[in-house]
Amino acid sequence: MLKYMSTFTVFLIFYLLFDVYAYFGIKSLLTDTTLVAIYTVGYVALSGFTLFCFYKIWFIARTYGMFSGTQVNFYLGMFLTAFAAKFALAFFFFLQDGPRYFIGLLRWIQSFFQEEGPTHFLPSRRKSLTTLAVGLASIPFISMLYGVTKGKYRYTINRLTLKFDNLPKSFDGFKIVQISDIHAGSLDNPDEIARGVRMINDLNPDTVLFTGDMVNSDKDELNPFLDIFNKIKSKEGNFAVLGNHDYYGLGDLREEEKKGYWEDFYEKFRYLGFDLLNNTNRTITRGQDSIKIVGVENWGAGRWFPKEGDLDKALNDVESDAFCVLMSHDPTHWEQKVLDHDKQIDLTLSGHTHGFQFGINMPGFKWSPAQYRYKRWIGLHEEKGQKLYINKGFGFLAFPGRVGMWPEITLIELQST
Repeated sequence: MLKYMSTFTVFLIFYLLFDVYAYFGIKSLLTDTTLVAIYTVGYVALSGFTLFCFYKIWFIARTYGMFSGTQVNFYLGMFLTAFAAKFALAFFFFLQDGPRYFIGLLRWIQSFFQEEGPTHFLPSRRKSLTTLAVGLASIPFISMLYGVTKGKYRYTINRLTLKFDNLPKSFDGFKIVQISDIHAGSLDNPDEIARGVRMINDLNPDTVLFTGDMVNSDKDELNPFLDIFNKIKSKEGNFAVLGNHDYYGLGDLREEEKKGYWEDFYEKFRYLGFDLLNNTNRTITRGQDSIKIVGVENWGAGRWFPKEGDLDKALNDVESDAFCVLMSHDPTHWEQKVLDHDKQIDLTLSGHTHGFQFGINMPGFKWSPAQYRYKRWIGLHEEKGQKLYINKGFGFLAFPGRVGMWPEITLIELQST
C-alpha cells in the first residue's frame, strides 16, 4: 500500500488546488450577496462529499487492495468525475487569468517608474469568458457522469471483414467473436452483463475467443457471474488465454498453495465453457481443411507485466503453412515477439489497453491517453503481411466507467482471397 501513498497524496493536493481556484472563478460571476452565500454553502457541501469519497477510496484500498472491485466503484467514480470537472474549470479559467496575471505583473513593474502609477494592477475578469469556461467545463463533467452510470455497459459490436490469401476455402465466412478484459471484480450489474452475453450469442459465432484479464486480482471475483458467462455459445468451441491481472491473485501464496489456486481457476474456465490455451494450440477442422487457434500466456513489455508467454512452445507442432489465429493479451507481444517470428502468424487478437476507457473513437480520428503509453492501442494494424486487432475490452478497471471508448464485442469474418 505504501507505494500508492504518493499517488494518493498528489491527487489530493491537485484536487484541493483546482477546487479552491474553481470556487473563486465561479464566484466571480455572482454579485448578489445572498446568491454568493447559497453558492458557497452548496459548493463546500459538494467538495466535502468529494473529499469523503476520496477518504473511502483510500480506506478501501488500504484495507482490501487497490483492485477491490465494486466496493470502490461509486466513490472512485464520483471523485474522478469531480476531479475532472475541477481540473477543466481551472484550465479554462487560467486561459483567461494567465494573460491577466501577466498584464498585472507588467503594470506593477511599470508603477516603479511612474510618479503616479496605477493603484489597481490586475484587470477584471470578463464575465462572458468566465461563463464560457463554466460551459466548456461542464462537458467533461457530464461525459464522465454518463460514463460511470451508463457508458460502462454501453456494449458496442465492431464488425470487420479480414481477407487472407492463405485462408483455406472451407473457412471462407468463418465468424470469430472476440471479447477481452472482463475484469469480473469491477462488474456490478448482472442484468447488463447478461444482455452483453445475449448480444454475443445473437451473432451466431463459429468460435468465441477471450483474450485475457478475466479478473482484477483474485479468481473468486468471477463466482457471482459464472452462470452468466457460461451461457456464451459457439459452433466450434470457445477458447481463452490469461491476461496480466489473472496472475495477481497469487500474491503472497506459498508455492504449495499456488497449485491449488490455479486448479480452481482453471476449473472456473472449464465451467464457463472456455478451453484455456496456456502456450498451446487447437485445430478447427472443416472437411479436408483446418486452421489453428494458438494461445499464449501473458507476455507484456516492461518490468511490471508477467512474461509467461512462450510462442515457440505454443507453435511447437504447428505446420509452417498452417493458417494461425493467435490470442495474446498484451499487444506489445506482437511488436516484440510475433512480428519477427520464423512462423508467420496471420491474425493476432489482443486486448489489455481498454483504450484507457476514455477518448474519441470516430472514423478517421481516434484519440486517447492510451496512445502516449502504447504504440498500438486500439483497432486493426497490419505489418509484414500479419494483422493485429486490439479489442477495447468488455469490462472496466480502476475508473468505473467509460467515456467514448465503449465496451466492445468484436465480430471478425474471415474471407479467402
